[in-house]
Amino acid sequence: MKKIAIDGPSGAGKSTMAKLAARELGFTYVDTGAMYRALGFKALENNIEISDADAVCKMLSNTEIELKFEDGAQRIFTDGADVSDRIRTPEVSLAASDISALAAVRLKMVDMQRRIANTRDVVMDGRDIGTYVLPDADVKIFLTADIDERACRRYNELKERGAAGVSLEDVRADMERRDKNDSTREMAPLAAASDAIVLDTTGNEIPQSVELVLNIIKGKFH
Repeated sequence: MKKIAIDGPSGAGKSTMAKLAARELGFTYVDTGAMYRALGFKALENNIEISDADAVCKMLSNTEIELKFEDGAQRIFTDGADVSDRIRTPEVSLAASDISALAAVRLKMVDMQRRIANTRDVVMDGRDIGTYVLPDADVKIFLTADIDERACRRYNELKERGAAGVSLEDVRADMERRDKNDSTREMAPLAAASDAIVLDTTGNEIPQSVELVLNIIKGKFH
C-alpha cells in the first residue's frame, strides 16, 4: 500500500491539498483531524470537561468512531450518527486540540489510522502523520503558511459555512492557542519529520499549491 503523509498547523491547507491530491491519484483521503473533532464534539455535547482525563477515558471506552468512504470522500460517524457536518466550528477545533493531547485518545485513534493505511493507498493528513502515525510513509510533506494568512483562510471558510458571530481576531487567537497546544503536547507533537519536504503555501492560490504537492508525490513514484 502506498502512503502519503501531509502534516502542518491549522489553516495551512492540509485538508484541501490532501483531498485534491488523493482525488488526482485515485487514493483514499483520510482526514485524521476529523476523528479528534468527533471526540471533542461528543465531549462538548455531553458537558464532559476535557481537562478531566478520567472522564474523557470513560467516554472513550463507550464511544465508537467509524470512518466511511464514499467515492473517495470521508464521512465520520460517532456512535452511529454522521457528525461530518457538525464538527467544523472553532469550539470543536479547540476541543479537538485539547482532547488529542491525551495519550489514551491518541493511541486509540492512531491504531485506527494505521489499520486504514494498511488496507488501501492513502493520502493522510494531520499533525503527526509523518513523525508518528506513518513513520514509514512513502512521501512526507509538511505544509505551513504565515499565521495571518492561515487565520484569514479559516475565517473565510467559516463564513462560507454560515458561521455567525465569529471575528477574524477570534479565529487568529484560537489558531495561536491550537498551534501552541499541538506543538508542545507531550505525545507526538506537531513537527516536521526529518525526512519531510517543507512547503510554505503563503501567497499561493489553491491550484498552485496542489500542483506543487502533486509534483512532489509524482516525483517519488514516477
